[in-house]
Amino acid sequence: MPDHILEVDAIEKRFGDIRAVDRLSFAVRRGEIFAFLGPNGAGKSTTVRMLVGILRPDNGRIGFHVNGQAEGRLDPSLLGYLPEDRGLYPEVPLIRTLTYMGTIRGMARSEASRAAMKWLERLDLADRAQDKLDALSKGNQQKVQFIASVLHRPAFAVLDEPFSGLDPLRQELFLEILQELRDDGTTVLLSAHQMDLVERVADRALLLSRGREVLSGKIEDIKAEARASSRIFVKLADETAISQLASYPTVAQIEPQPSGELAIELADETPLSRFLATVAGDHEIQAIRSEEPSLHEIFVRLVRNDLNETTDLDEPAQGVDR
Repeated sequence: MPDHILEVDAIEKRFGDIRAVDRLSFAVRRGEIFAFLGPNGAGKSTTVRMLVGILRPDNGRIGFHVNGQAEGRLDPSLLGYLPEDRGLYPEVPLIRTLTYMGTIRGMARSEASRAAMKWLERLDLADRAQDKLDALSKGNQQKVQFIASVLHRPAFAVLDEPFSGLDPLRQELFLEILQELRDDGTTVLLSAHQMDLVERVADRALLLSRGREVLSGKIEDIKAEARASSRIFVKLADETAISQLASYPTVAQIEPQPSGELAIELADETPLSRFLATVAGDHEIQAIRSEEPSLHEIFVRLVRNDLNETTDLDEPAQGVDR
């Protein structure tokens, strides 16, 4: 059996003059949480809709490897999909809606009803089982939408913005549930904007910009690769030295902190020893510490660099997340 449950090979999608996805290739390994990241307009939603069969790629190939067979589309009983937009019946009681969603994915009605109640209890909605969806808050509607996507314990779950509308406590619960799903054998493709949450739960990530891959790999490898540009926090005896430090070729950016420290981002490929030797030759260093960049900082830096480096005038800016 192949190690990958999903393989995407050079897929493309255009909407008129807009190239939403540009020869994108990646693979999702069986039994992992794979984070799909990118700014608005990067092509995330378009790619997700192609994966679940709502859209067809103009070019390229999407292949699933399930039960020893390679298929272009995944059977609905094996696929879970949480769309970014609401997709349930607003005027139908929750338990009826969830039971129905389970049956159309191959569950027996009694089995689907039991599973739905179990999930409603887990997400503190058991007392709302007979309520209609539009009577719920946005956060509770998101819980119901999530239950509908995983009720049948799919082999592959595609979750588009699963943390949307959730308070911090419920976000923590969802992190726990995502890890449980993975440990129980469900492979998860996760698209989300909350980088601090993604960083805690994802095994690997792909960063998308303008429909193309910018960076991908294990979270720890991505952070290790970016460690050369970690921020250094320095406290000097001479607090007026900022202008001189800003002129150093080893310094890419400098920002005073309320603590009196200077947050310094080193220029690309600058050894820390070289920077410290230069500073120590000119100033008295009272304290120094380093801080590993967060996934959010890496994300912002790479996307900003990618957008600044583009010279392709044939590719207009995208104002919506296609």
